[in-house]
Amino acid sequence: MTDAQNSTSNSTATYAPQRDRIFADLSKLVSFNSPHSTPALKDEHEAACVWTVEALKDLGFEVTRYPTVDDADTIVATKPAKNGMPTVLLYSHYDVVPANDPEAWTNNPFELTERDGRWYGRGAADCKGNLAMHLEALRLVEENGGTDLGLKVVVEGSEELGGDDGLGKLIVDKPEVFEADAILIADSGNVAVGVPTLTTSLRGGAQINVTVETLKGAIHSGGFGGAAPDAAHALMVIATSLFDEHGRTTIDGVDTTAKWDGDPYDPETFRGDATVLDGVELLGTADDNPADLVWARPAVTMIGFTSTPVAEAMNAVNPRAEAQFNLRVPAGQDSAKVAEKMVEHIKAHTPWGAKVDVQVSGVNQPFSTDVEAEAVAKLGQCLKDAYGADELAVVGTGGSIPLTITLQEQFPNAEIALYGVEEPLCGIHGVDESVDPTEIEHVAIAEAMFLQQYGK
Repeated sequence: MTDAQNSTSNSTATYAPQRDRIFADLSKLVSFNSPHSTPALKDEHEAACVWTVEALKDLGFEVTRYPTVDDADTIVATKPAKNGMPTVLLYSHYDVVPANDPEAWTNNPFELTERDGRWYGRGAADCKGNLAMHLEALRLVEENGGTDLGLKVVVEGSEELGGDDGLGKLIVDKPEVFEADAILIADSGNVAVGVPTLTTSLRGGAQINVTVETLKGAIHSGGFGGAAPDAAHALMVIATSLFDEHGRTTIDGVDTTAKWDGDPYDPETFRGDATVLDGVELLGTADDNPADLVWARPAVTMIGFTSTPVAEAMNAVNPRAEAQFNLRVPAGQDSAKVAEKMVEHIKAHTPWGAKVDVQVSGVNQPFSTDVEAEAVAKLGQCLKDAYGADELAVVGTGGSIPLTITLQEQFPNAEIALYGVEEPLCGIHGVDESVDPTEIEHVAIAEAMFLQQYGK
């Protein structure tokens, strides 16, 4: 038994997670190929939902399925508070991103497989691993005398869509179902295996679609190339204007120079986490820590580009080109306003009078939480105790979870914490996604400790 397993909330509690039990839960969850909004996999998505409902019922919860406008039921499992104790909401989701080509995986992505001490499968970390962690933590609580806290376990069915149309609207329509004093969102993780971590900020953002037209149709590059404006070239000029000579994002009228005030992100660690090729430099200067660029500043990424496909290339000047930009906006800035400024910037930097159309969609606001708030600080201490660590990493993430803003707006007095079983080696959303089982065990211990200490 590890030191973490001996960590106690009082002199009688001993938290001993059972790996075989966790593996069995996660194996079943991973076996469901459960992306949302894929008609051919609707039955698999439903099966994942049904299994989760039954697992929570087996733990003594009253469970209700709430339909959402995006046709993905949200599961809400509840136990009432006793003796005037506060209520804690635990969050996870049962949908996953598609595995795409299963042949690209080392093993079947829907069969949890152990290799070199890690467990592999789609959703093993994001987010079925976190769901299995919740189940184990709740068992540990019951094995150590239970809790008087009110409990709400919310398991979403369409988180990977990236929006807030389903559960978000349900929260607005039925706030009483989700009201809680502390909200623990297990959809994040540690900076490295064995390093307890709290995530205190998330970037918001938007999708920016840009279409450029310069000609009525394709024309011969021999006869007109050199004088006729090429739409693909014009779009490249626009894209280049969004970055300085060091590759840092620049948007006219927007502060893109902020510094991250939490733990730094070691550049060499970042290189490894981001799989940067040998000899390729990181963006920014020696004065820019990766944490500044990914957690504290806006960032623009061209995630799609269309002109003439190389396979169809011919000697012609392009009349039309299109790009999709993903905008990320840090806490402290307004995503809608930054998106507006980016639209203005694009129009101002469009060359040669080219016709440009800019469309903004998917706007979501950034999120931040106070690490010194009672519930957040308590969870942080429990994480340190569970790992037997002296320090707690306090980081941001460049990603977005729109749900956090909805919860913050609906329940301004609730304290919200982000944590979980994920870490950089998991490769979430990619081929051969994996999880380290010790992360599930340690985080489950921390969560169980929290549920027996908070509010006393």
